[in-house]
Amino acid sequence: MTEKLTNATIVTEFLLMGFTDNQVLQGLYVPFFFLIYLTALMGNLLIIILTTTDQRLQSPMYFFLKNLSLIDICYISVTVPKSIINTLTKSHSISFLGCASQIFLFIFLAGTEYALLIVMSYDRYAAICHPLYYETIMNRGTCLQMVTASWATGCVYGSIHVAGTFSVPFCGPYIVHQFFCDIPSVLTLACSGEQILEYAFVIASCTFAFVCFLFLIASYVYIFSAVLKIQSAQGRFKTFSTCVPHLTVVILFLFSGIANYLGTNSKSASSLNLFMSILYSVLPPSLNPLIYSLRNRDMKAALGKMLGGKLLLNV
Repeated sequence: MTEKLTNATIVTEFLLMGFTDNQVLQGLYVPFFFLIYLTALMGNLLIIILTTTDQRLQSPMYFFLKNLSLIDICYISVTVPKSIINTLTKSHSISFLGCASQIFLFIFLAGTEYALLIVMSYDRYAAICHPLYYETIMNRGTCLQMVTASWATGCVYGSIHVAGTFSVPFCGPYIVHQFFCDIPSVLTLACSGEQILEYAFVIASCTFAFVCFLFLIASYVYIFSAVLKIQSAQGRFKTFSTCVPHLTVVILFLFSGIANYLGTNSKSASSLNLFMSILYSVLPPSLNPLIYSLRNRDMKAALGKMLGGKLLLNV
């Protein structure tokens, strides 16, 4: 115990060293991440504008999409800009408070997004399995309550994890082998045997997320059963097309996150850990506008109207 207390010091900053050992990745990192960030920013901002201004896009589904796009803009902005700036300035430091804020915001937004994805699956269930009661079930008040609950859940989730992560003493060196502060990488810097509480939080959170995923799968079983009863092949395809992309993103987001948080973490850089982090922290905000909305006929019609033409309708 005396040795642990001796080695533990007051931390003022961490070093983010995600790509510094690979010169090839360094050369590709800034333009690639900047392009990804710009794509995510423009795509999600366009969705927010369209779902706000177009009167045809005022159904619950588009209300949830607007919130999802807002979350995605904030989600990717928590990690990528800071990482790009650090690389360009050759300064890889992040303050203790900055690291704690980054972890809180990242987990807060990730928790909110996952909760909203569960809400969106329920929206699809209500729309497909109970179409006659859909407007009653998903009325404006209910939608607002669901979105508020999603944001509140994310806030509580982020608060618990940032408290659990930074309640432990840290023993140097304070090098985070990631391009942003995430819980597994930061916990490797904690003094030996001091991470038990936060690891318990992580395991409990992943377990709860997996249980929620099982409920989501159950809702999709009912959805697909209802879809298979549709006699028209075109009707079945149209209904499937609104569900499969959502399910794909949920699976990608959930299992890449669980693999990263429950996987083996070491105090050395790992290409696999970096890849998994990029998979769940950068790609979903970039791909969501495409797979959720920009391939949607109503969204393309709204975009064509905004641009003053109808070319997108035939794409």
